[in-house]
Amino acid sequence: MEYSINKQTNILLDNLIYKSEILGLIKCKGPLNSNILDAGINTSGSIEAGIKISEICLGGLGSVNISPSFGLKSSFSNISVHASNPVLACLGSQYAGWSLSHEDFFSLGSGPARSLAQKEEIFSELKYKDKSSSTCIILEVDKPPPKEIVKKISSDCKIETQDITFILTPTTSICGTIQVVARVLEVAIHKIHELKFPLEKVLYGFATAPIPPVAKDFISGMGRTNDAIIYGGKVSLCVDADEDEIIKLSNELPSYNSQDYGKPFKQIFLDYKKDFYKIDGSLFSPASVLINSKKSGKSYLSGEVKPDLLEKSFTS
Repeated sequence: MEYSINKQTNILLDNLIYKSEILGLIKCKGPLNSNILDAGINTSGSIEAGIKISEICLGGLGSVNISPSFGLKSSFSNISVHASNPVLACLGSQYAGWSLSHEDFFSLGSGPARSLAQKEEIFSELKYKDKSSSTCIILEVDKPPPKEIVKKISSDCKIETQDITFILTPTTSICGTIQVVARVLEVAIHKIHELKFPLEKVLYGFATAPIPPVAKDFISGMGRTNDAIIYGGKVSLCVDADEDEIIKLSNELPSYNSQDYGKPFKQIFLDYKKDFYKIDGSLFSPASVLINSKKSGKSYLSGEVKPDLLEKSFTS
């Protein structure tokens, strides 16, 4: 029986809603009788909620934990992520690849609804399509979506509006901070796809990145969470491929390959006059990568964590 992302995440979502009050979340009705789970706009959210939301983003296929961090003055904790099916978990659910816009509202949707809507080319490559009578979508926004966005998601997913839950995680919240940094494994898998390396050769993965302090504004929050991955993210993968393929991938995967590497993300974003799409896409990668060859048993390390850039980002 094929795994259903939505079937599993609906169970996780029900549990999140059941515990919403003690987890610092607000449940309310949105446009067209849709469901809103506020994880940081008009409420504080919580660390535990951030972890649970991150696991929903992963399609129920991965685990997210918090572990001690050493070596940084501005962060004492790391996010740790692992997935036994990282390609489906990361690209089939967690990746924020569904562009949703109407007038002044814009967000990139991530989570289980993407596998129902099938609006991205990646799903034809994954050869994965899910079915469900209810779903949820995660948006990094500071306001609820307008009714036009709700209509679109309802139509594309073929689900009634009252059966759609929007989980809203602004980057100025602890939930938003955690769920973005928890994408440290996903950025590696996405970069592997961009490098046209065969996804079926990636067997499993582990990843970790420091949790930055919650920022006071959107741009600072976006900067800190991206820097946590770009300059602090460490990813370990097991790959079933020939040695020369693995060595090449190991060298190309880390963020240091980007022409924009070397400055805090906030500064890069402002240098490009807040045009996100002018940033070199290869920057969105972990700082350090360790690839274990299933065939030879050897491991190949490339890239390095940059504590000085992390301290600069996390304290400015």
